[in-house]
Amino acid sequence: MYCGIDLGSRQVKIVFFRQGKTVDKYKFDTVEFYKKYGHKEGNRLVVDFSALGLPVPDLERGGDRLVTTGYGRNTIRIQGGEEIPEIKAHALGAAWQTGLENFTLLDLGGQDTKVVMVRNGKLADFQTNDKCAAGSGRYLENMAAVLGISLGELSAFRENPVDLAATCAIFGESELVGKIIEGYPIEELGAGVNYAIYKRIKPMLLQLASPVLVFTGGVAYNKALKEILSEELGLEVIVPEYPQHNGAIGCCVHAGLLAEH
Repeated sequence: MYCGIDLGSRQVKIVFFRQGKTVDKYKFDTVEFYKKYGHKEGNRLVVDFSALGLPVPDLERGGDRLVTTGYGRNTIRIQGGEEIPEIKAHALGAAWQTGLENFTLLDLGGQDTKVVMVRNGKLADFQTNDKCAAGSGRYLENMAAVLGISLGELSAFRENPVDLAATCAIFGESELVGKIIEGYPIEELGAGVNYAIYKRIKPMLLQLASPVLVFTGGVAYNKALKEILSEELGLEVIVPEYPQHNGAIGCCVHAGLLAEH
């Protein structure tokens, strides 16, 4: 059994690969995960898999493997696990989920954005943006809250977008409130929010372009943004079966590669 853990800024994603490559996937609030299900021993975090209601990897005698990645990877090491870089984990996960060897990966998470170019199954180049929440899932959450709608409702809007020019998440909220006061309908405001995300990530996507874009992370569930990316960039956009667990899946793929050698 292989266990992959993606220590995200908002959620911790855990995936188990079993015989036959079946995928068992779970996610937990990050703060709750660290407060309730882990304790420090020296410089390592010991995860209480039993308290989480998950299988306990037998890392000493059972041949199980544990690989971790994600937010906090460089400061929090999990006991018994091997750490790999986020970019590597996400590239491996996307290749495994899609079966592709040549693509550009867009991972839009809670607080950062990663764009990765993969060629012949190997990492060729990448860019990240973790300096501002304006191009992340947190921005969408905040703007949906201002509009008084759910993220699911927001993901339906892409027609007649209101122009939102602010490049800062905080100023963006103020700008959106101003547009509400001007009387624009919710549908056009929501479309404007989705297009605002697109405009912020567009430069990275153009620099690392491919005919096929694999879209992962929690924001990949935003159907409007997927359509905007496809239409504006003229690309085939693929959202794999488990977009939010892609990094953890990549950890399991790495564990499998280790076992083969």
